[in-house]
Amino acid sequence: MTTSTQQALTGAGTGAAPVPAPAGVGETVVLDVDEVGGRVERTELPGGLRVLTETMPGVLSATVGIWVGVGSRDETDPVAGASHFLEHLLFKGTGSRSALEIATAMDAVGGEMNAFTAKEHTCYYANVLASDLPLAVTLLGDLVTDALNTAADLESERTVVLEEIAMRDDEPSDLVHDLFAETLFGGTALGRSVLGTVESIEALTRDDVDGWYRRRYTVPSVVVTAAGRVEHQQVLDLVAAAFDSRLSGPGRPAPLRTGEQAATSPARPTGLVRRRTEQTHLLLGSVGLGRLDERRYAAAVLEVAVGGGMSSRLFQEIREKRGLVYSVGSSLSHYAGTGSFSVYAGCSPKRVPEVLRLVREELARVAADGLTAEEVARGRGQLKGGMVLGLEDTGSRMSRLGKSELSYGEYLPVREVLDRLDGVDEEQVRAVAAELLTRETCLAVVGPYRESDLDRL
Repeated sequence: MTTSTQQALTGAGTGAAPVPAPAGVGETVVLDVDEVGGRVERTELPGGLRVLTETMPGVLSATVGIWVGVGSRDETDPVAGASHFLEHLLFKGTGSRSALEIATAMDAVGGEMNAFTAKEHTCYYANVLASDLPLAVTLLGDLVTDALNTAADLESERTVVLEEIAMRDDEPSDLVHDLFAETLFGGTALGRSVLGTVESIEALTRDDVDGWYRRRYTVPSVVVTAAGRVEHQQVLDLVAAAFDSRLSGPGRPAPLRTGEQAATSPARPTGLVRRRTEQTHLLLGSVGLGRLDERRYAAAVLEVAVGGGMSSRLFQEIREKRGLVYSVGSSLSHYAGTGSFSVYAGCSPKRVPEVLRLVREELARVAADGLTAEEVARGRGQLKGGMVLGLEDTGSRMSRLGKSELSYGEYLPVREVLDRLDGVDEEQVRAVAAELLTRETCLAVVGPYRESDLDRL
Protein backbone atom coordinates (compact mmCIF):
# COMPACT_ATOMS: atom_id res chain seq x y z
CA MET A 1 0.00 0.00 0.00
CA THR A 2 1.36 3.42 -0.93
CA THR A 3 1.71 6.10 1.71
CA SER A 4 -0.74 8.38 -0.10
CA THR A 5 -3.36 5.63 -0.21
CA GLN A 6 -2.94 4.90 3.50
CA GLN A 7 -3.22 8.59 4.38
CA ALA A 8 -6.37 8.92 2.32
CA LEU A 9 -8.09 6.42 4.58
CA THR A 10 -7.06 7.85 7.94
CA GLY A 11 -9.45 10.78 7.86
CA ALA A 12 -13.21 10.99 7.77
CA GLY A 13 -15.30 12.39 4.94
CA THR A 14 -18.65 12.12 3.26
CA GLY A 15 -20.61 9.19 4.65
CA ALA A 16 -18.55 9.01 7.86
CA ALA A 17 -20.04 7.78 11.09
CA PRO A 18 -21.65 10.59 13.12
CA VAL A 19 -19.51 12.42 15.63
CA PRO A 20 -20.78 14.62 18.46
CA ALA A 21 -22.17 17.99 17.44
CA PRO A 22 -19.59 20.79 17.45
CA ALA A 23 -19.07 22.23 20.88
CA GLY A 24 -19.35 25.88 21.73
CA VAL A 25 -16.21 27.95 22.06
CA GLY A 26 -14.13 26.58 24.90
CA GLU A 27 -16.15 23.38 25.26
CA THR A 28 -14.43 20.01 24.88
CA VAL A 29 -15.94 17.11 22.94
CA VAL A 30 -14.72 13.52 23.34
CA LEU A 31 -14.55 12.15 19.80
CA ASP A 32 -13.37 8.63 20.54
CA VAL A 33 -12.37 6.22 23.29
CA ASP A 34 -11.56 2.71 22.14
CA GLU A 35 -9.10 -0.14 22.30
CA VAL A 36 -7.52 0.66 18.94
CA GLY A 37 -6.52 4.21 19.80
CA GLY A 38 -6.64 6.34 22.88
CA ARG A 39 -8.93 9.07 24.11
CA VAL A 40 -9.47 11.68 21.39
CA GLU A 41 -10.72 15.12 22.44
CA ARG A 42 -11.40 18.37 20.58
CA THR A 43 -11.79 21.95 21.76
CA GLU A 44 -12.38 25.11 19.78
CA LEU A 45 -10.72 28.13 21.37
CA PRO A 46 -11.71 31.78 20.82
CA GLY A 47 -10.81 33.12 17.41
CA GLY A 48 -11.50 29.75 15.76
CA LEU A 49 -8.30 27.94 16.77
CA ARG A 50 -8.89 24.20 17.13
CA VAL A 51 -7.04 21.80 19.44
CA LEU A 52 -7.23 18.00 19.17
CA THR A 53 -5.40 15.47 21.33
CA GLU A 54 -5.08 11.71 21.53
CA THR A 55 -3.97 10.31 24.87
CA MET A 56 -1.76 7.21 24.57
CA PRO A 57 -0.89 6.07 28.11
CA GLY A 58 1.44 3.28 26.93
CA VAL A 59 4.14 5.61 25.55
CA LEU A 60 6.68 7.98 27.11
CA SER A 61 6.79 10.53 24.30
CA ALA A 62 4.55 13.11 22.69
CA THR A 63 4.31 14.65 19.24
CA VAL A 64 2.70 18.03 18.74
CA GLY A 65 1.93 19.67 15.42
CA ILE A 66 0.71 23.10 14.38
CA TRP A 67 -1.19 22.83 11.10
CA VAL A 68 -1.93 25.81 8.89
CA GLY A 69 -4.50 25.39 6.16
CA VAL A 70 -2.40 26.92 3.42
CA GLY A 71 -0.22 25.26 0.79
CA SER A 72 1.01 25.56 -2.75
CA ARG A 73 -2.54 25.20 -4.08
CA ASP A 74 -3.32 28.64 -2.65
CA GLU A 75 -0.51 30.36 -4.54
CA THR A 76 -0.54 32.25 -7.81
CA ASP A 77 2.24 32.07 -10.39
CA PRO A 78 4.12 35.17 -9.15
CA VAL A 79 4.41 33.73 -5.60
CA ALA A 80 4.79 30.05 -6.52
CA GLY A 81 6.76 28.33 -3.77
CA ALA A 82 5.95 30.98 -1.13
CA SER A 83 4.36 28.51 1.30
CA HIS A 84 7.38 26.21 1.21
CA PHE A 85 9.81 29.14 1.36
CA LEU A 86 8.00 30.44 4.44
CA GLU A 87 8.22 27.02 6.09
CA HIS A 88 12.01 27.33 5.84
CA LEU A 89 12.09 30.96 6.92
CA LEU A 90 10.12 30.52 10.14
CA PHE A 91 13.00 28.53 11.64
CA LYS A 92 15.41 31.46 11.13
CA GLY A 93 14.33 33.34 14.22
CA THR A 94 11.52 35.04 16.15
CA GLY A 95 11.14 38.14 18.25
CA SER A 96 12.44 36.31 21.31
CA ARG A 97 14.71 33.55 19.92
CA SER A 98 17.44 33.26 17.32
CA ALA A 99 17.67 30.27 14.97
CA LEU A 100 20.55 28.91 17.06
CA GLU A 101 18.58 29.25 20.29
CA ILE A 102 15.64 27.40 18.77
CA ALA A 103 17.85 24.55 17.58
CA THR A 104 19.85 24.40 20.83
CA ALA A 105 16.73 24.22 23.00
CA MET A 106 15.37 21.25 21.06
CA ASP A 107 18.73 19.43 20.84
CA ALA A 108 19.21 19.82 24.60
CA VAL A 109 16.22 17.55 25.29
CA GLY A 110 16.93 15.07 22.47
CA GLY A 111 13.84 16.10 20.55
CA GLU A 112 13.16 16.50 16.86
CA MET A 113 11.55 19.54 15.31
CA ASN A 114 10.74 19.88 11.62
CA ALA A 115 8.10 20.96 9.12
CA PHE A 116 6.65 20.08 5.74
CA THR A 117 4.60 21.82 3.09
CA ALA A 118 1.98 20.07 0.98
CA LYS A 119 -0.36 21.30 -1.73
CA GLU A 120 -3.15 22.11 0.72
CA HIS A 121 -1.53 22.58 4.14
CA THR A 122 1.68 23.23 6.07
CA CYS A 123 2.68 21.52 9.33
CA TYR A 124 5.27 22.36 11.99
CA TYR A 125 5.87 19.54 14.45
CA ALA A 126 8.05 18.36 17.31
CA ASN A 127 8.59 14.94 18.85
CA VAL A 128 9.82 14.99 22.46
CA LEU A 129 9.67 13.18 25.77
CA ALA A 130 6.28 13.82 27.33
CA SER A 131 7.92 15.84 30.11
CA ASP A 132 9.26 18.26 27.47
CA LEU A 133 5.88 18.94 25.85
CA PRO A 134 5.72 22.50 27.28
CA LEU A 135 9.00 23.35 25.55
CA ALA A 136 7.80 21.91 22.24
CA VAL A 137 4.53 23.86 22.26
CA THR A 138 6.32 27.06 23.27
CA LEU A 139 8.92 26.79 20.51
CA LEU A 140 6.43 25.87 17.79
CA GLY A 141 4.01 28.55 18.91
CA ASP A 142 6.79 31.10 18.80
CA LEU A 143 7.70 30.10 15.23
CA VAL A 144 4.14 30.35 13.96
CA THR A 145 3.08 33.53 15.78
CA ASP A 146 6.23 35.67 16.03
CA ALA A 147 8.52 34.98 13.05
CA LEU A 148 10.71 37.89 11.96
CA ASN A 149 11.17 36.95 8.29
CA THR A 150 14.00 39.43 7.85
CA ALA A 151 15.38 40.37 4.45
CA ALA A 152 18.81 39.01 5.40
CA ASP A 153 17.37 35.65 6.41
CA LEU A 154 15.32 35.51 3.24
CA GLU A 155 18.42 35.95 1.10
CA SER A 156 20.38 33.21 2.89
CA GLU A 157 17.44 30.81 2.79
CA ARG A 158 16.76 31.56 -0.87
CA THR A 159 19.99 29.73 -1.70
CA VAL A 160 18.90 26.76 0.42
CA VAL A 161 15.56 26.47 -1.39
CA LEU A 162 17.26 26.74 -4.78
CA GLU A 163 19.59 23.92 -3.71
CA GLU A 164 16.54 21.85 -2.77
CA ILE A 165 15.10 22.40 -6.24
CA ALA A 166 18.44 21.38 -7.77
CA MET A 167 18.49 18.25 -5.60
CA ARG A 168 14.99 17.36 -6.85
CA ASP A 169 16.12 17.89 -10.43
CA ASP A 170 19.08 15.56 -9.89
CA GLU A 171 16.82 12.74 -8.67
CA PRO A 172 14.78 11.48 -11.65
CA SER A 173 12.40 9.42 -9.54
CA ASP A 174 11.41 12.62 -7.68
CA LEU A 175 11.40 14.86 -10.72
CA VAL A 176 9.02 12.62 -12.65
CA HIS A 177 6.34 13.02 -9.97
CA ASP A 178 6.36 16.81 -10.27
CA LEU A 179 6.39 16.44 -14.05
CA PHE A 180 3.37 14.13 -13.87
CA ALA A 181 1.41 16.66 -11.79
CA GLU A 182 2.24 19.37 -14.33
CA THR A 183 1.21 17.12 -17.22
CA LEU A 184 -2.03 16.06 -15.53
CA PHE A 185 -3.21 19.35 -14.02
CA GLY A 186 -1.49 21.78 -16.39
CA GLY A 187 -1.11 25.42 -15.38
CA THR A 188 -3.37 25.15 -12.34
CA ALA A 189 -2.04 25.41 -8.79
CA LEU A 190 -2.19 21.62 -8.42
CA GLY A 191 0.04 21.29 -11.45
CA ARG A 192 2.84 23.35 -9.89
CA SER A 193 5.55 21.92 -7.66
CA VAL A 194 5.32 22.71 -3.96
CA LEU A 195 8.91 23.94 -4.28
CA GLY A 196 8.06 26.56 -6.88
CA THR A 197 10.42 27.23 -9.77
CA VAL A 198 13.90 28.69 -9.94
CA GLU A 199 12.40 31.80 -11.54
CA SER A 200 9.67 32.28 -8.92
CA ILE A 201 12.02 31.69 -5.97
CA GLU A 202 14.60 34.12 -7.35
CA ALA A 203 11.86 36.75 -7.77
CA LEU A 204 10.28 36.45 -4.30
CA THR A 205 10.82 39.50 -2.11
CA ARG A 206 10.71 39.89 1.63
CA ASP A 207 7.34 41.66 1.28
CA ASP A 208 5.99 38.72 -0.76
CA VAL A 209 6.90 36.10 1.82
CA ASP A 210 6.19 38.12 4.96
CA GLY A 211 2.92 39.30 3.44
CA TRP A 212 1.97 35.68 2.78
CA TYR A 213 2.72 34.96 6.45
CA ARG A 214 0.68 37.89 7.78
CA ARG A 215 -2.33 37.17 5.56
CA ARG A 216 -2.42 33.39 5.73
CA TYR A 217 -1.17 32.41 9.18
CA THR A 218 -4.33 33.46 11.00
CA VAL A 219 -5.97 31.63 13.90
CA PRO A 220 -9.08 30.46 12.00
CA SER A 221 -6.79 28.51 9.65
CA VAL A 222 -4.74 26.91 12.45
CA VAL A 223 -5.21 23.48 14.02
CA VAL A 224 -3.02 22.18 16.86
CA THR A 225 -2.82 18.43 17.40
CA ALA A 226 -0.92 16.36 19.96
CA ALA A 227 -0.65 12.62 20.57
CA GLY A 228 1.16 10.50 23.12
CA ARG A 229 1.39 10.75 26.89
CA VAL A 230 -0.57 13.99 26.92
CA GLU A 231 -3.53 15.38 28.82
CA HIS A 232 -6.01 17.44 26.87
CA GLN A 233 -6.29 20.21 29.45
CA GLN A 234 -2.51 20.54 29.68
CA VAL A 235 -2.28 20.96 25.91
CA LEU A 236 -5.12 23.50 25.95
CA ASP A 237 -3.34 25.57 28.58
CA LEU A 238 -0.05 25.47 26.68
CA VAL A 239 -1.66 26.38 23.36
CA ALA A 240 -3.70 29.20 24.90
CA ALA A 241 -0.49 30.68 26.30
CA ALA A 242 1.42 30.26 23.01
CA PHE A 243 -1.34 31.90 20.95
CA ASP A 244 -2.49 34.41 23.55
CA SER A 245 -1.84 37.43 21.35
CA ARG A 246 -3.99 35.98 18.56
CA LEU A 247 -6.97 34.72 20.55
CA SER A 248 -8.86 37.96 20.12
CA GLY A 249 -12.39 36.91 20.84
CA PRO A 250 -14.95 34.48 19.43
CA GLY A 251 -14.52 33.55 15.79
CA ARG A 252 -15.25 30.75 13.37
CA PRO A 253 -12.72 28.25 12.03
CA ALA A 254 -11.90 28.63 8.34
CA PRO A 255 -14.41 26.69 6.20
CA LEU A 256 -13.48 23.27 4.91
CA ARG A 257 -11.63 23.43 1.60
CA THR A 258 -13.84 21.94 -1.10
CA GLY A 259 -11.90 22.79 -4.26
CA GLU A 260 -13.22 22.86 -7.77
CA GLN A 261 -14.14 19.72 -9.67
CA ALA A 262 -11.39 19.17 -12.20
CA ALA A 263 -11.93 17.91 -15.71
CA THR A 264 -11.74 14.13 -16.14
CA SER A 265 -9.01 14.40 -18.77
CA PRO A 266 -5.35 15.45 -18.44
CA ALA A 267 -4.17 18.92 -19.41
CA ARG A 268 -1.87 17.41 -22.03
CA PRO A 269 -1.02 13.87 -23.18
CA THR A 270 2.71 13.80 -22.44
CA GLY A 271 5.45 15.52 -20.48
CA LEU A 272 9.18 15.05 -20.97
CA VAL A 273 12.35 16.04 -19.16
CA ARG A 274 15.32 14.94 -21.22
CA ARG A 275 18.09 13.45 -19.11
CA ARG A 276 21.04 11.22 -20.01
CA THR A 277 20.09 8.63 -17.40
CA GLU A 278 20.76 4.90 -17.29
CA GLN A 279 17.11 4.33 -16.39
CA THR A 280 13.95 5.85 -17.77
CA HIS A 281 11.51 6.94 -15.08
CA LEU A 282 7.88 7.15 -16.11
CA LEU A 283 4.44 7.80 -14.68
CA LEU A 284 1.27 6.85 -16.51
CA GLY A 285 -1.98 8.02 -14.97
CA SER A 286 -5.26 9.88 -15.02
CA VAL A 287 -7.44 12.25 -13.03
CA GLY A 288 -8.71 10.45 -9.93
CA LEU A 289 -11.20 10.93 -7.10
CA GLY A 290 -11.56 13.81 -4.66
CA ARG A 291 -10.84 13.06 -1.04
CA LEU A 292 -14.51 13.28 0.02
CA ASP A 293 -15.65 10.81 -2.65
CA GLU A 294 -17.40 7.88 -0.96
CA ARG A 295 -15.81 5.50 -3.45
CA ARG A 296 -12.30 6.11 -2.13
CA TYR A 297 -12.38 2.94 -0.02
CA ALA A 298 -13.17 0.80 -3.05
CA ALA A 299 -10.55 2.72 -5.02
CA ALA A 300 -7.97 2.00 -2.33
CA VAL A 301 -8.67 -1.74 -2.50
CA LEU A 302 -8.39 -1.52 -6.28
CA GLU A 303 -5.08 0.34 -6.10
CA VAL A 304 -3.30 -2.07 -3.76
CA ALA A 305 -4.41 -5.06 -5.83
CA VAL A 306 -3.23 -3.45 -9.06
CA GLY A 307 0.13 -2.12 -7.91
CA GLY A 308 0.33 -1.62 -4.17
CA GLY A 309 2.55 -4.47 -3.06
CA MET A 310 4.61 -7.53 -3.94
CA SER A 311 1.50 -9.61 -4.60
CA SER A 312 -0.06 -6.96 -6.86
CA ARG A 313 -0.74 -7.65 -10.51
CA LEU A 314 1.78 -5.17 -11.88
CA PHE A 315 4.59 -6.32 -9.60
CA GLN A 316 4.00 -9.98 -10.37
CA GLU A 317 3.52 -9.51 -14.10
CA ILE A 318 6.31 -7.01 -14.85
CA ARG A 319 8.97 -7.68 -12.25
CA GLU A 320 8.52 -11.24 -11.00
CA LYS A 321 7.54 -12.98 -14.23
CA ARG A 322 9.59 -10.95 -16.71
CA GLY A 323 12.24 -9.16 -14.67
CA LEU A 324 11.83 -5.96 -16.69
CA VAL A 325 12.02 -3.49 -13.80
CA TYR A 326 13.35 -3.11 -10.30
CA SER A 327 10.50 -0.85 -9.19
CA VAL A 328 6.89 -0.71 -10.34
CA GLY A 329 3.77 0.30 -8.44
CA SER A 330 0.63 2.38 -8.36
CA SER A 331 -0.54 5.31 -6.27
CA LEU A 332 -3.67 7.27 -5.41
CA SER A 333 -3.60 10.94 -4.44
CA HIS A 334 -6.65 12.80 -3.16
CA TYR A 335 -7.24 16.55 -2.99
CA ALA A 336 -10.29 18.73 -2.48
CA GLY A 337 -12.49 18.13 -5.52
CA THR A 338 -10.06 16.01 -7.52
CA GLY A 339 -7.18 13.54 -7.35
CA SER A 340 -5.00 11.25 -9.42
CA PHE A 341 -4.30 7.59 -10.10
CA SER A 342 -0.86 6.72 -11.45
CA VAL A 343 1.54 3.87 -12.17
CA TYR A 344 5.29 4.40 -11.75
CA ALA A 345 8.07 2.32 -13.28
CA GLY A 346 11.81 2.68 -13.68
CA CYS A 347 13.58 0.59 -16.32
CA SER A 348 16.14 0.52 -19.10
CA PRO A 349 15.15 2.80 -22.02
CA LYS A 350 14.96 -0.15 -24.41
CA ARG A 351 12.36 -1.84 -22.18
CA VAL A 352 10.03 1.15 -21.87
CA PRO A 353 7.68 0.20 -24.78
CA GLU A 354 7.15 -3.30 -23.41
CA VAL A 355 6.65 -2.09 -19.84
CA LEU A 356 4.10 0.47 -20.95
CA ARG A 357 2.29 -2.12 -23.05
CA LEU A 358 2.06 -4.50 -20.10
CA VAL A 359 0.83 -1.75 -17.76
CA ARG A 360 -1.87 -0.67 -20.21
CA GLU A 361 -2.98 -4.25 -20.84
CA GLU A 362 -3.28 -4.99 -17.13
CA LEU A 363 -5.23 -1.81 -16.44
CA ALA A 364 -7.57 -2.55 -19.34
CA ARG A 365 -8.09 -6.10 -18.06
CA VAL A 366 -9.01 -4.87 -14.58
CA ALA A 367 -11.27 -2.16 -16.01
CA ALA A 368 -13.19 -4.78 -17.99
CA ASP A 369 -13.29 -7.62 -15.48
CA GLY A 370 -12.68 -6.13 -12.04
CA LEU A 371 -10.83 -8.10 -9.38
CA THR A 372 -11.33 -11.62 -8.11
CA ALA A 373 -12.88 -12.26 -4.71
CA GLU A 374 -9.48 -13.36 -3.44
CA GLU A 375 -7.82 -10.13 -4.62
CA VAL A 376 -10.50 -7.98 -2.98
CA ALA A 377 -10.14 -9.85 0.30
CA ARG A 378 -6.36 -9.59 0.18
CA GLY A 379 -6.59 -5.88 -0.64
CA ARG A 380 -8.88 -5.25 2.32
CA GLY A 381 -6.52 -7.09 4.62
CA GLN A 382 -3.47 -5.27 3.30
CA LEU A 383 -5.09 -1.87 3.81
CA LYS A 384 -6.36 -2.68 7.29
CA GLY A 385 -3.07 -4.08 8.51
CA GLY A 386 -1.03 -1.31 6.93
CA MET A 387 -3.24 1.39 8.42
CA VAL A 388 -3.18 0.03 11.97
CA LEU A 389 0.57 -0.66 11.87
CA GLY A 390 1.10 2.83 10.46
CA LEU A 391 -0.60 4.34 13.52
CA GLU A 392 1.70 2.73 16.08
CA ASP A 393 3.70 5.89 16.83
CA THR A 394 2.73 9.28 18.23
CA GLY A 395 3.71 11.14 15.06
CA SER A 396 1.29 9.25 12.85
CA ARG A 397 -1.50 9.71 15.39
CA MET A 398 -0.81 13.44 15.59
CA SER A 399 -0.82 13.63 11.79
CA ARG A 400 -4.11 11.77 11.52
CA LEU A 401 -5.79 14.26 13.85
CA GLY A 402 -4.54 17.22 11.84
CA LYS A 403 -5.60 15.85 8.47
CA SER A 404 -8.99 14.77 9.79
CA GLU A 405 -9.75 18.29 11.00
CA LEU A 406 -8.24 20.28 8.13
CA SER A 407 -9.06 18.02 5.20
CA TYR A 408 -12.26 16.26 6.25
CA GLY A 409 -13.81 18.50 8.87
CA GLU A 410 -14.54 15.60 11.22
CA TYR A 411 -12.87 12.69 12.97
CA LEU A 412 -13.55 9.06 12.07
CA PRO A 413 -12.44 6.45 14.65
CA VAL A 414 -10.03 3.78 13.43
CA ARG A 415 -12.59 1.05 13.99
CA GLU A 416 -15.02 2.86 11.67
CA VAL A 417 -12.42 3.02 8.91
CA LEU A 418 -11.77 -0.71 9.33
CA ASP A 419 -15.52 -1.37 9.11
CA ARG A 420 -15.74 0.65 5.91
CA LEU A 421 -12.92 -1.34 4.37
CA ASP A 422 -14.64 -4.57 5.39
CA GLY A 423 -17.74 -3.32 3.57
CA VAL A 424 -15.95 -3.06 0.20
CA ASP A 425 -17.09 -5.86 -2.12
CA GLU A 426 -16.24 -7.04 -5.63
CA GLU A 427 -19.03 -5.10 -7.27
CA GLN A 428 -17.94 -1.79 -5.74
CA VAL A 429 -14.38 -2.38 -6.91
CA ARG A 430 -15.58 -3.39 -10.37
CA ALA A 431 -17.63 -0.20 -10.68
CA VAL A 432 -14.83 2.14 -9.63
CA ALA A 433 -12.33 0.29 -11.85
CA ALA A 434 -14.64 0.61 -14.86
CA GLU A 435 -14.68 4.38 -14.39
CA LEU A 436 -11.23 5.18 -13.04
CA LEU A 437 -9.19 2.92 -15.30
CA THR A 438 -10.93 3.93 -18.52
CA ARG A 439 -10.25 7.64 -18.16
CA GLU A 440 -7.91 9.33 -20.58
CA THR A 441 -4.30 8.97 -19.45
CA CYS A 442 -1.17 11.06 -19.68
CA LEU A 443 2.47 10.01 -19.60
CA ALA A 444 5.37 11.75 -17.84
CA VAL A 445 8.90 10.62 -18.77
CA VAL A 446 12.36 11.49 -17.45
CA GLY A 447 15.08 9.91 -19.54
CA PRO A 448 17.17 9.98 -22.75
CA TYR A 449 14.33 10.84 -25.14
CA ARG A 450 13.26 13.52 -27.57
CA GLU A 451 9.74 14.88 -27.93
CA SER A 452 9.32 12.93 -31.15
CA ASP A 453 10.04 9.69 -29.28
CA LEU A 454 6.97 10.11 -27.10
CA ASP A 455 4.58 9.44 -29.97
CA ARG A 456 5.56 5.78 -30.10
CA LEU A 457 5.25 5.48 -26.31
